[in-house]
Amino acid sequence: MNDPYINSLIRDVPDFPKKGIVFKDISGLLASAKARTLVTSKLAQPFLAKNIDVVVGIESRGFLFGMLLAEALNARFVMVRKPGKLPGELMTQDYDLEYGTDQIQMQKNAIKETDHVLIHDDVLATGGTARATSQLIHATGATIAGYSFIMDLTFLNGKEKLGDAPINSILSY
Repeated sequence: MNDPYINSLIRDVPDFPKKGIVFKDISGLLASAKARTLVTSKLAQPFLAKNIDVVVGIESRGFLFGMLLAEALNARFVMVRKPGKLPGELMTQDYDLEYGTDQIQMQKNAIKETDHVLIHDDVLATGGTARATSQLIHATGATIAGYSFIMDLTFLNGKEKLGDAPINSILSY
């Protein structure tokens, strides 16, 4: 069930970034220390006993609470970014968009084969980016311990692309 306080801080922005999309703006969560603490606690709670070694945050809004989540779980934080944003040797994963393809990248050796990884993003929509991120993690040999999202847009069926690892979202629409 959606927390009324957290839900009240998320603003719907119609026709952004393009006509027909209702963008879920998390700026209200970021502006409130109380909300940040509450959201971080709710994101971390299901994974406290899972021995998470690494939280992987997906660009770019996944970095915001991903860092706080890593802190709460006493874990390392690793960024997954769009091409051209990370230095050094990189791993790259292609994924499908509604019209075309895109890529994400992660620094090689950021994750070890023995790591238990939690993948975090702000929104689970179609699941394409989270799935591509999981493919990068699988390529390292590490274990995906779960997925964490602030909100799940359930009508887009993103969970269907993510396999059997636990999925935690604190809001559903």
